[in-house]
Amino acid sequence: MIVGTAGHIDHGKTALLQALTGLEGDRRPAERERGITIDLGYLHADLGDGQPTAFIDVPGHERFVHNMLAGACGIDLLLLVVAADDGVMPQTREHLAIAELLGIRRALVALTKIDRVAPKRIEQARAEVSALLAPGPFADAAIFPVASPGGEGIETLRQALSGESARVAARSAEGHFRLPIDRAFSVAGAGVVVTGTAFAGRVAVGDELVLSPSGRKVRVRGLHARNQQAERAEAGQRVALNLTGERLALEHLHRGDWLLAPALLAPTTRLDIDLNLLPGEAHELAHWTPVHVHLAAQDVTGRVALLEGNSLAPGRRSFAQLLLNAPSHAVHGDHLVLRDQSAQRTLGGGRVLDPFAPVRNRRIPERLAQLEALRGEGLEAALEALLTTAANGLDPQLLERQFNRPRSGWALPDDALEISSRLGPRLFARDRWQALEEKLRQGLARFHAELPDELGPDRDRLRRYALPELDRPIFIALLEQALASGSVQSSGPWLHLHDHRVQLSTEDEALRERIWPLLEAGAFDPPWVRELAKELKVEEGAMRLLERKLARIGLLQQVVKDLFYPDATIRQLALLARQLQDECGSIKAAAWRDRTGIGRKRSIQLLEHFDRIGFTRRIGDERKIREDSALAQGPDP
Repeated sequence: MIVGTAGHIDHGKTALLQALTGLEGDRRPAERERGITIDLGYLHADLGDGQPTAFIDVPGHERFVHNMLAGACGIDLLLLVVAADDGVMPQTREHLAIAELLGIRRALVALTKIDRVAPKRIEQARAEVSALLAPGPFADAAIFPVASPGGEGIETLRQALSGESARVAARSAEGHFRLPIDRAFSVAGAGVVVTGTAFAGRVAVGDELVLSPSGRKVRVRGLHARNQQAERAEAGQRVALNLTGERLALEHLHRGDWLLAPALLAPTTRLDIDLNLLPGEAHELAHWTPVHVHLAAQDVTGRVALLEGNSLAPGRRSFAQLLLNAPSHAVHGDHLVLRDQSAQRTLGGGRVLDPFAPVRNRRIPERLAQLEALRGEGLEAALEALLTTAANGLDPQLLERQFNRPRSGWALPDDALEISSRLGPRLFARDRWQALEEKLRQGLARFHAELPDELGPDRDRLRRYALPELDRPIFIALLEQALASGSVQSSGPWLHLHDHRVQLSTEDEALRERIWPLLEAGAFDPPWVRELAKELKVEEGAMRLLERKLARIGLLQQVVKDLFYPDATIRQLALLARQLQDECGSIKAAAWRDRTGIGRKRSIQLLEHFDRIGFTRRIGDERKIREDSALAQGPDP
C-alpha cells in the first residue's frame, strides 16, 4: 500500500510520519533550515502486518503544490492531516480537491496537535473536517486525534492504516509496464537511478525499456521494490530502477518523464478528456483557457478546447481537448489536474478518454458519441460504440496503446470485422463495412447516370465522388474487395458497374457516323484530329473529345497524341505483324515499314504502341509477339 499525506503547511505531516514509522523522511538542508517540506519525501515502514508500507510526504505550501501533485499521482490511500488549532485551511481544501480529481477513493484523517488545544476545540475541528468531507467520496473517512510529539493516538492510527492495507485493492499487473519518474539521481558505483510508482505491468532485471518522450532506449540493471532489492516488480509498488543505456546521463531524465515498455511509446500533445470544473471556482472556464496540466509526475502547460460549448460553469463537467505545449504520455483512464496559468489555483481535472485526440472534427456528433462511450471503464465497454461511429475503422495498435491492453486479451464483439489495408489492419462493424460497400456502388451508379458517355472514373475520382470521408488506404481496401467480388469492374484505370456501357449522346453519335468512313478510308494512315475537324467543319476540341470517348469504349485506339486508329485496323496490323514474325522469326523496323507501306516514322509509332499495349516485346533492334497478350489470342479475345 502507498500512503500519501495531504494538508496545509505546518499542520504536522512530516512529524506525524516520523511518529508513525520511527523514521525521518528525506529532509534536505533547505527544508531543515526553513522548517517546511519543499519536495517529496519517501519512507517505508512495517506497520505490524509484515508488509512494508510506502509513505509519500508532500509539501503543504501553496508554492509547492506542483511537487505535491507529482507525489500524489500513485497513492492508494490519502492521509489527510489537519491541525486542531488551525482547523480547515486553504491548502487543506485544495489538497482534498486534488485527491478527489486524481480518483483516490480511500482516506483517513489525522487531527494533529491536539495537545495544544482544549477538548472543545478538538470537537470543533472534528466537526469542520466532517463538514468538509461530507459532500465527497471521503464522507465516511475515520478521524483520529493525535499528538505526534507525545505519541497520543498514534498507535490507534497505525492500526487503522494496517487495516486499510488489507482493504486496498491490488492494482492489475496486466498490460505493458509504465512508470512515471518522480525522482532521478546518480549513485556512486551504480549510475543512474529513477524512482516512481509502477502504474501497470511488470518489470524485471534485464528488461529493455524506453524513456518517453525522448524515445531513448535503456536497460534495467537492478531494481528495488518495497525498499528491498528484487529481481522483479509490478503495478502498485514503489520502485527504484538502476538504468543503463548508450551514453545515458542524469541530464537525460527529468521528473515527469515516463519509463515504458517499447510497445507504449507514442508521445502525444492532444488529449481528449472528461473535464470537471471545481464547484468553488468563481468564474466559468472559457474555451481556449491557458492552463497547467498535471499528469502523473509531469507538469506541462497547454490550453483547454471545450467540445460542448464555449464555457463551462463551476461544478459542471464537459468533454474537452487539451493541447499541450510539450509531448506527454497517457492511456485511457489516467487522471489529471488542471491549474491556472500562473499555477496558483487548482481549476479542476478529469480522466483521459483518448490520448490520441483528432485534430479535426472534434466537435461533430459522431466524435462526441465516441467520447461518451469512452467514459466507461475499459476497452470492451467502449468497443461496440467505437466500431459503430468510427468512419475509418479502428486501428488495433492504437487501441492497444490507448487502453494499455495487449491485443491477445481482447474480447471483440461478434460483428467485428478485421480489414487489411496498406496501413495495416483496421477493425469495422460488419454492418458498417457492408454499408460502405453499398455506398460505393451507389456512388458509381450515380456517376454513370450523370455522365453516361464516360466509361467510369479512376479510383481517386471515385473516392472523391462516392466516399470522400474515407482515408485513401481504407477506400483502396474497400474497392479491391468490390473488384474481387465482381460488384465493381475495371477496364484499364476506369471503374464501372458490370452492366454499364458508354452511351454516346445524339450529337456524338451523329458525328461518329460522319468520321467513321474517313477513318476506315485512311486504312493504315488515318487522318489526324485537326484534319478531321477541318474536313467536317467541326471545332477541333469537340473532335478530340469525341475520339477520346470512342477510345474509352474500345472503338478507337490512340497511337500518339491526336492520332486514333479504329480497333479493327489495329487488329489488321496485328495480323500483319504475326505474318512477318512467322516468315522472319522476328519483327524488324525496316521489314515492318515495307510490309505496311507507310513511312518509317509512322511505322515506328505503331510498333511502340504495340509495345505499350503488351502485344510485342522489344529485344534490341527487333520485336517479338507476346503470346499471352489479348491481340495474340485472336481477332475477338
